[in-house]
Amino acid sequence: MFVGSRLKELRKKNNMTQAELGGKLNVTKVSICCYEKNVRVPSLETLDDLSNIFKVSSDYFLGKDIPVVMEGNEDYSAFISEEEFELLKQLRLNKDLYYKITEDPKRMVELIDKKLK
Repeated sequence: MFVGSRLKELRKKNNMTQAELGGKLNVTKVSICCYEKNVRVPSLETLDDLSNIFKVSSDYFLGKDIPVVMEGNEDYSAFISEEEFELLKQLRLNKDLYYKITEDPKRMVELIDKKLK
């Protein structure tokens, strides 16, 4: 999944307007705005161009930037975003809540979703 907030952050960090970035990618300012708001997903070619412009891996834009190796086995790994990693760190600070969520994650997500509606 494309993470538009990361595009916006990099664009601003590099002092670029949406129009300037659009010009480099041959897309409109509106397209850049839509990418940043996750309304539209850039094509693979545009994703590659974004990676080259900002000198980051395309995985960064896809939220896959922290490798997690399970059980010390380097042959098996998965990637999670920094945001997901931060969520886990914060959850572990509340041991009771962490236990409840890990005991039945599907049910807890359903309860949270229901509460937010």
